[in-house]
Amino acid sequence: MSSTTAQHVEHRDDTASKLGMWLFIFTELLLFGGLFVVYSVYRYLNATAFHLAAHELDVTVGTINTVILLVSSMTIAMSTTAIQKKDKRTTLILIGITILLALGFLVNKYFEWSGKIGHGLYPGSPVLEELGRGDILFFGLYFFMTGLHALHIIVGMVLLGFVFNRVRKDKITHDNFQLLENGGLYWHLVDVIWIFLFPLFYLIT
Repeated sequence: MSSTTAQHVEHRDDTASKLGMWLFIFTELLLFGGLFVVYSVYRYLNATAFHLAAHELDVTVGTINTVILLVSSMTIAMSTTAIQKKDKRTTLILIGITILLALGFLVNKYFEWSGKIGHGLYPGSPVLEELGRGDILFFGLYFFMTGLHALHIIVGMVLLGFVFNRVRKDKITHDNFQLLENGGLYWHLVDVIWIFLFPLFYLIT
């Protein structure tokens, strides 16, 4: 196979890989878009209860997690630039920082969830049963949607860990970095979803 033909095949594979990632991102946006619509409808029907329930969330923790994800999106984007410049060491450092930031997000979420559960503000709790339907809906959506987002964070960490290992073994290089780019696209999706979740639950009171 000539070098020209090999380059053509590689370019076609890269295009298909990127298209597949964009299609996946589109389906994920449809999923969360549907959940956002459900949230909006229930909020409209239970405005007072949602307003009061939102005050139970810690805006500071939510803000910190927002900053964490914004910075992590920056570091993963910078890692793609670094690999294109043939800077393997910086690429690994930036991917590692992204994974650590993701872990920091999950730790914050764990303590936030623990606080809510400790106060009986979780689906099926006697406390919520006494508070009424609006609070049940709010915290049900809160735990489900932020839990689903946390699951995406975990998947992203696994994906980036795999990418990190591929870079370390020189399987991802300056002329073959599609997997890293796709990992970055997925991570930006995780960030975008949180950018919508944060104001919906923490700021719109």
